[in-house]
Amino acid sequence: MKIENICCIGAGYVGGPTMAVIAQKCPDIKVTVVDINSDRIAAWNDKNLKNLPVFEPGLDNIVGSCRDKNLFFTTEVDKAIDEAHMIFISVNTPTKTYGKGKGMAADLKYIELCARQIAKVATDDKIVVEKSTLPVRTASAIKSILDNTGSGVKFQILSNPEFLAEGTAIEDLLHPDRVLIGGDTSTKEGNNAMKALVEIYSNWVSQERILTTNVWSSELSKLTANAFLAQRVSSINAMSVICEKTGADVNEVAKAIGMDSRIGPKFLKSSVGFGGSCFQKDILNLVYIAKSYGLNEVADYWEQVIKMNDYQKNRFSDNIVSTLYNTVAGKKIAFFGWAFKKDTNDTRESPAIQVAKNLLNEQAYVEVFDPKVKSEQVFKDINNNNSEDLLKVKKNPYQVADKAHAIAILTEWDEFMDYDWQKIYDSMLKPAFVFDGRGILDTNKLENIGFVCYKIGMG
Repeated sequence: MKIENICCIGAGYVGGPTMAVIAQKCPDIKVTVVDINSDRIAAWNDKNLKNLPVFEPGLDNIVGSCRDKNLFFTTEVDKAIDEAHMIFISVNTPTKTYGKGKGMAADLKYIELCARQIAKVATDDKIVVEKSTLPVRTASAIKSILDNTGSGVKFQILSNPEFLAEGTAIEDLLHPDRVLIGGDTSTKEGNNAMKALVEIYSNWVSQERILTTNVWSSELSKLTANAFLAQRVSSINAMSVICEKTGADVNEVAKAIGMDSRIGPKFLKSSVGFGGSCFQKDILNLVYIAKSYGLNEVADYWEQVIKMNDYQKNRFSDNIVSTLYNTVAGKKIAFFGWAFKKDTNDTRESPAIQVAKNLLNEQAYVEVFDPKVKSEQVFKDINNNNSEDLLKVKKNPYQVADKAHAIAILTEWDEFMDYDWQKIYDSMLKPAFVFDGRGILDTNKLENIGFVCYKIGMG
């Protein structure tokens, strides 16, 4: 099958950027991104490219070069499904909040709704591609739904997990470490479907970086990759606690072990904790899979990665309370940063949320500044009507620092390093505290100004 028309269901952090890059690199393919959220689609179609619903460096330029040429954003889901040769499913797969597997298993209701919608609309053969992060053997469930529609349409199911880091998603798409495609390797039709997707990526990715596997290996590889990366973060954060007690410097320790070629330097930056849409969700999913097979020791091993991450967030807020004379009630704490990492406006599972909740429970006043996160998102993340009087969001970092008892660095935005810290110090109550949860500030310089500083992993 020659692919001339692609549909992607889901216009979020994965679907939008991925389809934009495919459209730019494959100008002969019509790419249509669909979503039932009309506000989100309207934002993707906004004439002002700075108003796109997803902030990623370089994304606005790519969307601007392709939109309304071979890249389209629409709410006409059925029409796009009907016309497409290949359909990507890129919808949310949150952790279940109800029933069996609550708190661990992936909630696949949106995936199933997509499969049933495709089955209802399709009138000719389709290749369906899993782009969402899914538990192992989800493809068999999708295929079962599609194959039992009675319409006579034949479907091939592929797994093509994303390996994008928010903040560098465009670079990750343009120059991926690898592209993983899983399919039914036992049939000619399955191999042809994989070949069709390989040919799309081959427009800009070298053949040696495109891996084909069976569909189960592909699904599990995504969960494994995120689990290993999160494990490294929790490992260096565990060492940061020991460094603080012994007088060691976690950055020096990380550099020393990172120079070992067997370990490498990436994901060894100690911080207040990891966040984002994938790490916690995927590890919990892995834990649930292990428990469902009776592999309790395996489940306990991976669950400890999450426990360490929660400990680091709670430890950070506890340190603020204890340093401020064991009470923050009525005291103003300025948050610099709310996104879970720099260069994105995504706040999902951001450490800032838990730290804020802990401090609000202690009756602190929390004022937030983030250069990319809107105030509506901050209040939505806290989701506590009792906190409205204690929580504020402002558009200027100097405003949130004014008359604050302490500043907490929760996101590693580069601009934080370039602020007029003397001006900030002069506006704060004394003693003026800085709690650097990302290890980005020159604490020697700040201490010379007069700040009392705490930096993760510094004794």
